[in-house]
Amino acid sequence: MKLTKTLMATSALTVAAGVALAGAHMSSDMVLVSWGGAYQSSQDRAYVQPYLAMNEGVTATWDESSAEAVAKLRAMNEAGNVTWDVVDVVAADAIRLCDEGLAMEIDVDEMLAAAPDGTPASEDFGDLLVSECYIPQIVYSTTFGYRTDLVGDTPPTTVCAVFDTETYPGKRALEKRPINNMEWALYCDGVAKADIYDVLETTEGQERALAKLDTIKDDVIWWSAGADTPQLLADGEIVMGSTYNGRLFSVIEEQKQPVAMLWDMQVFDLDGWIIPTGLSEERLARALDFVKFATDTQRLADQAKYISYGPARLSSAPLVGKHADLGIEMAQHMPTDPKNAANTLLYNYEFWADYRDDIDAKFQAWLAQ
Repeated sequence: MKLTKTLMATSALTVAAGVALAGAHMSSDMVLVSWGGAYQSSQDRAYVQPYLAMNEGVTATWDESSAEAVAKLRAMNEAGNVTWDVVDVVAADAIRLCDEGLAMEIDVDEMLAAAPDGTPASEDFGDLLVSECYIPQIVYSTTFGYRTDLVGDTPPTTVCAVFDTETYPGKRALEKRPINNMEWALYCDGVAKADIYDVLETTEGQERALAKLDTIKDDVIWWSAGADTPQLLADGEIVMGSTYNGRLFSVIEEQKQPVAMLWDMQVFDLDGWIIPTGLSEERLARALDFVKFATDTQRLADQAKYISYGPARLSSAPLVGKHADLGIEMAQHMPTDPKNAANTLLYNYEFWADYRDDIDAKFQAWLAQ
């Protein structure tokens, strides 16, 4: 089965590369899948609109279903009707989709642009190429924002403030999934950062994390869309909450709300593209042409003009400048800035690819109790 899958993937690569290079019979429309909000807007401005301007007659439609990408692609594949062309997913989901044969393997140096100095794409992306099917775009983090007017005279400096309802009374917002929440719970229950995933592998460790989360369960508003926490913070309905650092940048710098960042134990992660298997040659050629453009050095640097996520290419970093609308320097707002990255947690992609379904089931059962 594995050999068959490999041969099929190799064949698909050969056909795809040939079609893309020939530039023949590309589809005139694309369905792009992302997350909505500030992030999707940054993608649209940085590379979708420039791409469409360079390719007259081509149209692109956005679908905001990335949070459900794995389940929906499974269903599409089973039905033999894949309607998405390029899909933005986090790394752990990309690994799962690749393992299940739902995302095509990418010959990085053949299909993606080299850096301006000729450095191959494989070297330019380096260690961020965590799956053979994945093209990373940005490094982002999930971290906390808090209302500066609701925390008294001692603003929180540690992630464990989330579990301190005595010092910081009020509602908190946490994502309605185990990822990140389980890690923070163990860390704040005394587990050393280096040991978190070893502990979380065990049934006892999973129960320990849920027990810690139990201590604040009645104070939590659970979110499923990245826009939820910024809105709850803006409305003063929560004292603090987790979300993506780019969402918090928007509410702080663009909306000028009384909100500040809590960078401690921010969880680094990647966002990037996969191309679904099962596309026609015309749609596959268009998808590959778009992805090559959208992930080149300049395009990834351009995205940082609109959102505070670090570009995934080494060659893009020196090109990061000022915000396109606000005129402020963006480097200091990146999760990778040394001041912001003093205490970070590196997301374990392989762990969650292996354990996601099992821990998800336990987490949802715990939520329902």
